[in-house]
Order: sequence, then structure tokens, then C-alpha cells
Amino acid sequence: MNDRTASDDPFVTHRSLLFTVAYEMLGSGADADDVVQETWLRWAKVDRDEVRDPRAYLVRTVTRQALNRLRTLTRRREDYLGEWLPEPLLTGPDVAEDVELAESVSIAMLTVLETLTPAERAVFVLREVFDAPYDEIAEALDKTPAAVRQIARRARDHVAARRPRVRVSPTEQQTVVARFRSAIRTGDLQGLLDVLAPDVVLVADGGGIVQAFLHPLEGARRVARVLARLPVVAPGARLADLSLNGAPALRIDIDGDLDSAISLVVEDGKITRIYAVRNPHKLAHLGSAMPLSRT
Repeated sequence: MNDRTASDDPFVTHRSLLFTVAYEMLGSGADADDVVQETWLRWAKVDRDEVRDPRAYLVRTVTRQALNRLRTLTRRREDYLGEWLPEPLLTGPDVAEDVELAESVSIAMLTVLETLTPAERAVFVLREVFDAPYDEIAEALDKTPAAVRQIARRARDHVAARRPRVRVSPTEQQTVVARFRSAIRTGDLQGLLDVLAPDVVLVADGGGIVQAFLHPLEGARRVARVLARLPVVAPGARLADLSLNGAPALRIDIDGDLDSAISLVVEDGKITRIYAVRNPHKLAHLGSAMPLSRT
């Protein structure tokens, strides 16, 4: 690396940012890792003296690599068995404290981003989350700034119509998660009905590997009946709090193994959506907290 130390290398400095960009574009920690590695390989070959703005260059490179990967993943996800959910990430308190970052990496937001086209997703992530200039986004996507502005407007409108309506504090979220955890652990049907919104939706992702509902389950009574059976179908299950994607969440362990990661959307003190990731391939990143950054 010439006479530079690793700590001086812009790639090392911005690695958390590059991972965050890739993860928000792909919804997969494993794929984001691959894209960051591909970015490093390209960075290692470039003449650093020719790069005026290393951060912009790296973000542009990771964006292009993520776009290539996203187009492949989009075709693959069309054949996915059952509901597809983003891969959850274990996060530390620093992510929760950055409200905008926490919202942008939430399972709910990543699920909304999945409904955008690859170009719309790239523009939305770079502009709305990382505040990248339109000309830099245009260069990354090989489009004109005017075209990028149109894409950004379309993507903003699309996301605004589908994102959670109310932003809640971590404290309120944690209170609701605690009530939810207690009701599930004891099989308390009424306790679940008290914490679930009438039109709550449960989405589960087993990836065709483990059992999961192939379609969303809707309605408080239907969802509560299913969840209240956990002590019966898995009497040794252990429930524990953790922080997923910047918000309080739950993990369920059965027979000593991680079985499910549960993320919740809370509005007005009630749970409106439950995301249950059971696909074991998507639980691999829950061993240690992932460094996420907007800078």
C-alpha cells in the first residue's frame, strides 16, 4: 500500500459507510460484504494520485457493484419460496442514536425499498440517506443529473406512500417489545391482543428451508392465536432482547439454536407489523454488531 499505513487508507476510513450503502441497496449483509470486497479489489489497483476525492470514488464504485449485484438478486428473488425479508443485522447503541440512520436500515424501510427498481433504490439511498449531490449520483449511475432528479422524485413519492407513518422513540419501542415478549413467553392470548393493532400483519421468511407462512398473516386474532402457541410447540424456547437494524427486537432460541429474529413496527403503542426471519442463511450476521455509518 505504498508508504501509507492501513489506518491512513481511505478505504479503511470509509469501510463502514461503504458497507452501509451496499446493505441498504441489497438488504443482505452477506451480499454487502461481497460488494465491499469487490470495491476493495478495484481500489487496490487504482492509482491513488489520480483520485481527487477518495470518498466519492469509493461510494461511486460500491454503488456500481451493488447495482450489478441487485439486478441479479432481483431476478433470483422472483423465484424465492414464500415471503422475502431483508437479512437482519445486530446493531449497537450508536445506530439507534442516529435516528435517520436507524430508520433507513430498519427492516420496515428495507422492505419498502425492495419495491423500488434498482435505479430508484440506488438514487433514494444515495440522496435521501447519504445526501449525495445529484451530479455524483449521476456519475455513479451513468445518467444525467436531470434524470437522477426525476428518479429521486419518483422514488420519494413511492417510499412516502409505504413507509411507517409514525416514528417512535427507542424507549416506547422497547416497552412494547417487552409486553410482546412476555405475552408470547407465557402464551397469553389476551396479552397479545392488547399489544397488537387490529390490522396487524405477520410476515415470515423461511426461505423454503424451515417452516414459515408462505403468505402474510393478517388480523390481530389470527396472529395472536399463532404466537400464543409457542409455549406448546416449543416449550423450551428462550426469548431475548436485542437490537436489530437500530431498533429493539427479539430473538427466539429453540434447543440452544437461534430459530428466529423478530422485528416489530410500532405505531400509537400498538404493533402494526411483525417481521419474523427464520431462514438460517439470513441469521448468520447476528453473532456480532455490524458497524453502520452515514459518514
